[in-house]
Amino acid sequence: MPLLSVRGLTKLFGSFAACSHIDLDIAGGEIHALLGENGAGKSTLVKMLFGVLQPSAGQIVWQGKTVTIGSPGEARKLGVGMVFQHFSLFEALTVGENIALSLDPKISLAQISDEAASLSKAYGLPLDPKAHVADLSVGERQRIEIVRALLQNPKLIILDEPTSVLTPQEADRLFETLFKLRDEGRSVLYISHRLEEVRRICDRATVLRHGKVTGACDPRQETPASLARMMVGSDIAEVHRESVQPGEVRLDVADLSVPASTPFGVSLKNITMKVRAGEILAIAGVAGNGQGELFDILSGEHTVPENDAVQIRGRAVGEIGINGRRLMGASFVPEERHGHGAVTGMPLSDNLLLARNQSDRRAFLGGGLFSIIRHASVRSATQRVCAEMDVRKSGEDPAAGALSGGNLQKFIVGRELDRQPALLVVNQPTWGVDAGAASRIRQALIDLARAGSAVVVISQDLDEIFEVATNIAVISEGQLSDPYPAGTLTMERIGLLMGGVHERHSGSEVAHAHRA
Repeated sequence: MPLLSVRGLTKLFGSFAACSHIDLDIAGGEIHALLGENGAGKSTLVKMLFGVLQPSAGQIVWQGKTVTIGSPGEARKLGVGMVFQHFSLFEALTVGENIALSLDPKISLAQISDEAASLSKAYGLPLDPKAHVADLSVGERQRIEIVRALLQNPKLIILDEPTSVLTPQEADRLFETLFKLRDEGRSVLYISHRLEEVRRICDRATVLRHGKVTGACDPRQETPASLARMMVGSDIAEVHRESVQPGEVRLDVADLSVPASTPFGVSLKNITMKVRAGEILAIAGVAGNGQGELFDILSGEHTVPENDAVQIRGRAVGEIGINGRRLMGASFVPEERHGHGAVTGMPLSDNLLLARNQSDRRAFLGGGLFSIIRHASVRSATQRVCAEMDVRKSGEDPAAGALSGGNLQKFIVGRELDRQPALLVVNQPTWGVDAGAASRIRQALIDLARAGSAVVVISQDLDEIFEVATNIAVISEGQLSDPYPAGTLTMERIGLLMGGVHERHSGSEVAHAHRA
């Protein structure tokens, strides 16, 4: 008898079926992968299993009995735990206090801290219950979420993109924990776009496409290409890169140091980098090591008093904001899609217009003395971007928030590429997107550099970095290593550098660590 079965599970949002008549079985003591493109229905399905959403039709059968899961609290009582992709932790609180928030308030903090410490040690997830979350790495923060779920003694744990912010070494430790859970007879429902790790750790896989189950397999008998084909219904285009002779320096940062702007921020220390036309500099690092702060400085969202510390196309821009830098031919794609990269309540066409600077907007204005927006031109440009990046949407010009995460990311990247920028800085270009969307975005970045632009890619995905980069640098605790030609670094060495091998070291010491 399966631990969990769903039969005909359906979720409607108006007339749109996010999940349609899904059948799924999860056995006791297995790691079961849930695969699919962005917008395939994975998140909707697991939210129904965890009580966040209620199904429109169908049944959930738990240990042979039909159940209604009305809330996450009811899911936990049944024995279902979930670790979301986005952590829900209070940085100002301790590890123990964060864990206690989701448990019975009658249990003392001291008891919870003791149990958390014991359990974290037993599962190879070391944590100090007295440590403040603000002082912890992203990998340690994920351990809190997992330990918090395990303290509720679940029979099924749902993990959503658990390795997206981990170094390879941290991911290996997570896999060991999952194997231990499986050996104890617990089950894991594992959502990931990283198909190599799915093949490595999962016993079975179920594939969703357009809200329906389209296949199931033993992923260990598949290749990443065949799994991707099951997900998207066709072969994934391979990314092609050609060497280009570097041109003029488009971005020059010289010995830039910026103190943290918030109590939990990261100070940037002696950042130095040059990026030439035709180059893609990829900056690797574990989340929380200064990537966001670096992006804000490069984009002009945060200016610096040392005007010469940042130069774009030979012009000092340290004191110039984002609009001024856009006028110089620069474009920027932030990490956060919703609210930062796009206004979710506004249609795509308005989002495109908002991202254009004064010079760009002239193509969309008419009316002589009193400028009038030519909405037909804006919509035409929006459709051009959507066609170029294969943005899949429900209507001609839907609100940005109506798109799946991957499709919104393709639109935002395409919107900036449409400007044909001389410099593009993009933070986490394919975070949380499926294999097909990731391939399209990465190829677009390579094509932009090949056309003569300079590109900076800030990413935690090492596969992505090796796929697109001409040069690779590593950021750790706000310090940036010297760049290395992409062909001279191994994934293991970058993983070590991301984990802090060169922390507080100079660039020469990083080079020594690389040669060791």
